[in-house]
Amino acid sequence: MTTPRHLLVDPENECDYHLASRCVRRAFLCGVDDYTGRDCSHRRTWLVERLRQLAPCFAVDVYSYTVLSNHFHLVLRHDPLAYRWWSD
Repeated sequence: MTTPRHLLVDPENECDYHLASRCVRRAFLCGVDDYTGRDCSHRRTWLVERLRQLAPCFAVDVYSYTVLSNHFHLVLRHDPLAYRWWSD
């Protein structure tokens, strides 16, 4: 059984996280889908660019990432004090 996120993550402490997400039903995130023959390689660039845009908005540093054909991994550091230097 899964553990609720509020029991795993302490928003007040700086911490490193390894996140992974996988596609379901044999779907492909990137690359050529063997079932449909569709090329989804453009999604890799989109995902990396979106990660670069959004990471500063959520007070995380991206240490490492990898985008594979049906899943991706992120290694992030949460900085709870980063918002103090933000401005409107």
